[in-house]
Order: sequence, then structure tokens, then C-alpha cells
Amino acid sequence: MKTIWIITKKELASYFDSLIAYVLIVLFLGFSGFFTWLYGTDIFLIGQVDLRPFFNVAYWTLFFFIPALAMRSVSEEKSSGTIELLLTKPVTDWQLILGKYLANLIVIFIALALTAPYVITLANIGNLDAGATLLGYTGLLFMSSAYIGIGIYASSITKNQIVAFLIALFIGLFFHIIFSVFANNMSGGVAEMFSYLDMSTHFNSISRGVLDTKDVIYFASLTFLGLFFSVLTLSKRNLN
Repeated sequence: MKTIWIITKKELASYFDSLIAYVLIVLFLGFSGFFTWLYGTDIFLIGQVDLRPFFNVAYWTLFFFIPALAMRSVSEEKSSGTIELLLTKPVTDWQLILGKYLANLIVIFIALALTAPYVITLANIGNLDAGATLLGYTGLLFMSSAYIGIGIYASSITKNQIVAFLIALFIGLFFHIIFSVFANNMSGGVAEMFSYLDMSTHFNSISRGVLDTKDVIYFASLTFLGLFFSVLTLSKRNLN
């Protein structure tokens, strides 16, 4: 665990030293704040004291921002050649990937934590459901975890960060949109299967204030698969 944390701190330092984390956090707060409070789903006009408009906006904002954050995780190490040097040290592939995963998740956690004024504002306006709000943030973290896994995998299969970004977006599109389209245009067991694969099915369930085991398993499975295939990619490098 100590090795994982060292890698996490190194990755976090690189994010903030290069201003990437600051830029993405500011953009996330700007986009989510604008579309939550001022445009489209103006939270003051819906007549309800809840943060579902923000959760719906963040659901889409994070979909684009997480690949941009995770795209450099392994691809930058590959392009600079530092991946070879790093893996000659007593660091396993799993430790490397988990360290980078935690660093990305911490950046997203910080971005979401900085939206605390949204919660405070609504709590002062009316009776905000604390449980539903907490689960809404939990749903965003679960979703972020899954997309970070996908983003790191995309970063592990190419040296080019832009290509990694596009691959992560392409894979994410299936879970974010395409599976939902399939589910809505089919019936029976096939429709149920695509509905289960659809990210919004599980995110909406949690953001409405219901934490179901199947939703937790879904997000945990996506995260694990993303990280597992990332480790598998690094392992293949060792066999060549």
C-alpha cells in the first residue's frame, strides 16, 4: 500500500505542477455551475430544493473531462520512456495502475468537493434531502471511477495522449449513450441486458436516493475491468 500511495502522490504532484488539474477543475466548475444555475436547468426555476439538476449536468461534464484527465496516465510515461525506468524498480504493474487510478479519483473528488457551496446554498433556501444529496455525489464518484478505469486502459495502449482521449471517449460512448439506444429499441431479455449495461440506468437509480447492490457491482466491475486490462497491457510489454 505504501508503494501505491507514493505513486499516487507523484501523479498528483505532476497534475498540479503542470496546471492540468487546476485547468480541468476550473472548467468543470465553470461548465457545471453555468448549466446548473444559469442556463437550461436553472435550479431556481424548478421549484424544488434538490441538486438533481447539478447531478445531471455533472454526469455529462465528467464524461468529457475524465478522459482528458486520465489520457496522460500511462501514455506520457510511454512516450517519455520513463515507464521502462519505473518498472525496473520494485513496483508491480498493479501498484503502478492503482496509484495512477487513485490520483485521478482524488482529483475528481476535489472537483466535486469544491461544489460544496451548491449544497450550502440550497440547504439555506429550503429543506434539502441530505441522504439523496450524498447518494447523488456517490453516484458521480462511482461513475467517475468507472470512466477513470476506462481512461487508464485507453492510455495504456497508446503513446499518444490525444489518441488515448479519443479511445476513452469512444468506449465511454457505448456505456453513456449507445447501450441506452439499443435498450430503447429492443424488447425482452436483450433490452434488459442493454439496459443493465447502460450507465444512466445505475447512475439515475443512485442519484434518486436508492443505493442498490446491483448498481455498486456494476460500477465496481467496470472499474476493475478497466484496471485489469491496463495491467494486462503492461504485462504483454514484459513478454515482448
